Amino acid sequence: MKIREITTGDLSELLELYTHLHETCAPEDSEHLRSTWAAICDNPNYHIIVCEEDGRIVSSCTCHILPNLTRNVRPYALIENVVTHADYRGKGYATACLTYARKLAVSADCYKMMLITGSKSDSTLQFYRNAGFSSNGKTAFYQLLDDTIVF
Repeated sequence: MKIREITTGDLSELLELYTHLHETCAPEDSEHLRSTWAAICDNPNYHIIVCEEDGRIVSSCTCHILPNLTRNVRPYALIENVVTHADYRGKGYATACLTYARKLAVSADCYKMMLITGSKSDSTLQFYRNAGFSSNGKTAFYQLLDDTIVF
């Protein structure tokens, strides 16, 4: 197992992995895709962490470090897109990605790390609890801005 941050050449493999998250297929190659990828790669606060096994990317998460004016002007981290290829689940790969994200957040002096999941699966919720996340003490709300997206 190798944990690392993504490189610009990993886009197609990452997009294929996202089909194990909630995407049904990888997006078509387009100027919008390429410019979005360039913006992600150029943003020092946008980290895509991947786990490699058997020479392929099998798990990933994103860690966004967000500047903040509260909590003594300390940033916070937002975790998104936690995914493991279906054939590699239950082997600790996503946990390793989240551990790497936590190290990034600590080194950036973040005061908290948070995520929201749409899953109601007990095993998924327990996975996040085991990774150190809590659903106690805060209530999460979100508002979808695109009525074609369904959870």
